[in-house]
Amino acid sequence: MNSILEALYRGQFHPEEAIVPSHPEYRPLRRQIAAMTEQWKKRLSEEEFCELEELFDLCDRSDGMHIEAAFLHGLKLGSSIMIEVMTAREELVQNASSSKSL
Repeated sequence: MNSILEALYRGQFHPEEAIVPSHPEYRPLRRQIAAMTEQWKKRLSEEEFCELEELFDLCDRSDGMHIEAAFLHGLKLGSSIMIEVMTAREELVQNASSSKSL
C-alpha cells in the first residue's frame, strides 16, 4: 500500500469522495431534498426546472469552495497545533533535581 504522500503525489488520493456525514439527520435530509426536487420538477415547465437545476449547480459550486476553504483552514490549524505541541514537548519533562520544566 502506498503512503498517503505517494498516493497524493500520484493523484490516487481523493478524500472528498469518501466523505459521508455521520450526522443522524443527514440521510433523511437528503431524501427530503430529493423529494422536494421531484415535486418542483412536476410543477415547473422543463425550461423552468432547468433554470432551477442551474441554481442548484451554482449553490453546489459555492458550497464546494466553502468546503475546500474549511478543509484547508482545518489542516493548517491542525498542523499548527502539532508543531506547537512538538516544539514545546521539552516543557513537559520535569528536571528531577529542581521541579522546574527543562
